[in-house]
Amino acid sequence: MAYPTYAQNIEICNTCAISTLKKAISTAKDFDTILIKKGTYKEYNIVVDKPLTIIGKNYPVIDGELKGEIITVTADNVTIDGLFIINVGTSYTEDYAAIRVKRSKNFVIQNLVLEKLFFGIYLEKSRDGKVLHNKIIGDAIEEYNSGNGIQLWYSHNIEIEHNFVQHVRDGIYLEFSDDCLIKNNVSTENLRYGLHFMFSNNDIYQDNTFEKNGAGVAVMFSKKIKMLDNIFKENWGTASYGMLLKEINDAEITGNTFEENTIGINIEGSNRIVYKNNNFINNGWAIKVRGACYTNSFIENNFLYNSFDISYNSKVNDNVFDKNYWTSYTGYDLDKDGIGDVPYRPVKLFSYIVNRTPETIILLRSLFIDIIDFSEKVSPVFTPDNLLDNNPLIKKATW
Repeated sequence: MAYPTYAQNIEICNTCAISTLKKAISTAKDFDTILIKKGTYKEYNIVVDKPLTIIGKNYPVIDGELKGEIITVTADNVTIDGLFIINVGTSYTEDYAAIRVKRSKNFVIQNLVLEKLFFGIYLEKSRDGKVLHNKIIGDAIEEYNSGNGIQLWYSHNIEIEHNFVQHVRDGIYLEFSDDCLIKNNVSTENLRYGLHFMFSNNDIYQDNTFEKNGAGVAVMFSKKIKMLDNIFKENWGTASYGMLLKEINDAEITGNTFEENTIGINIEGSNRIVYKNNNFINNGWAIKVRGACYTNSFIENNFLYNSFDISYNSKVNDNVFDKNYWTSYTGYDLDKDGIGDVPYRPVKLFSYIVNRTPETIILLRSLFIDIIDFSEKVSPVFTPDNLLDNNPLIKKATW
């Protein structure tokens, strides 16, 4: 970004000649820097309509007094850094945000603390921007009157890194937003999803933590997604999962940990996905395949102490399971090559029964269940007879 040599600094404070951000913006010339000193500034509907750098010193408070949107960026080359923004207005007809970036590019939104909000940071038809090191804390109680922490709509090539989002509807939400990098964020204790994205392609989600959210993470109607080294933990409830995949194609899900979720991954209508080097630990179901899922590969994953490893509702299978570690595998390895000599059948008859009659889950630890699972293992009738891991690992996979 090239700054003209005539750029100057404008200071704002409660006793300065310029005491409001609105006045500073109207006074400033392109590429000036506005420095806001510590204090409380009661303003809303602030429009940044020229390329500016706005920096808060010691986190000055911008208080919207619940009247509406607080800051709207409509110019390119805007940086907003180091503000404490509170009291965004709530509306049932407009998505008021603490910060909205509208049809802009080359922006940086960083080091903000946002509280008492409706929507936090809302990017609308914008591109080539960064959202970094922000702390977004909502107080959402019901979905219908709460907004999302970080929302992207028709926005492309955005970096969202090192943000902490809590107590909003969806922590991070993307719709029609391609080529984005979502990395090193923590999204926790949100009403609905820690991450929710639809119709968004070629995005990378890496090293994020999604924990104790209403229903985990929802990934829908997208392609060429990479989900790498994320943690999905304690997303627990009757309709909850670590991650929901619906109509996802040509994706890579590698190096993730799914721990203590009702369902680790719930999959429907998703094809040509590689699941590799993931840990599934202490989930109710590690993976639940609901149908129309073809040409997927499950390679070198660890399935550790899940109530059910794989649930399948079809007798047709062309998915590949190979070289995974299963704690419930009881085979042997006579040639000591680290691969079990007997294939492992991960789909149990009881998981098929529970799918059809959920109430039978109360029989989970009974001897009767061991007997019917053994009978299906010997002579498959209800589960796909070719759904096998022909090379089960004897020891837990390490990478």
